[in-house]
Amino acid sequence: MKITKKTFLNILLIAFIVSFFVTPVGYYGKVLLNKIFSFSPDVTEVSDRERITDYNWRLKDANWNFFNFKKSKGNVVLINLWASWKLPCVAELASIQDLYDQYKDKMDFYIITNEEREPVEAFMKEHNFTFPVTYLIIGEKMPISDEVVPASYLLDKLGNIVIHKEGIADWDNSKVRAILDGLIKE
Repeated sequence: MKITKKTFLNILLIAFIVSFFVTPVGYYGKVLLNKIFSFSPDVTEVSDRERITDYNWRLKDANWNFFNFKKSKGNVVLINLWASWKLPCVAELASIQDLYDQYKDKMDFYIITNEEREPVEAFMKEHNFTFPVTYLIIGEKMPISDEVVPASYLLDKLGNIVIHKEGIADWDNSKVRAILDGLIKE
């Protein structure tokens, strides 16, 4: 039996598609596709911006110690809600890691999850993420919504929500860096 070029290409295409569901190649391929199709988040019009007025929000740091969000009042803040088991978060967190590396001394980062510590630490190690993880305390009042994951909020020094993005975004680009530079200078 002779296999035609068309049959061979069809078999190759089917094998590639199946690999997305049953192999690690598929996992990394999906992460790559999420990165490719993530775009810079849109800035909220000044007239439509909401403001965080209550900074009294208890969280846990990477060592499982309690702290209060009040320490960030008056600073530029990036809040990202994520989950290690949600594939789009992996792609988004890679861009946040790059942004963190550039701005960690100029603004505050809250990369927040509601997961347990052990799987989060394994996830961080697997992906070589070094940004500080913040843990959500379930049932605590919070100034933002935690209904959608991933979701991100960029706050100016007055607590105005400059960017609110539900879903994945590319945070490491010239547009976001220009916005951050402007907010930090204010």
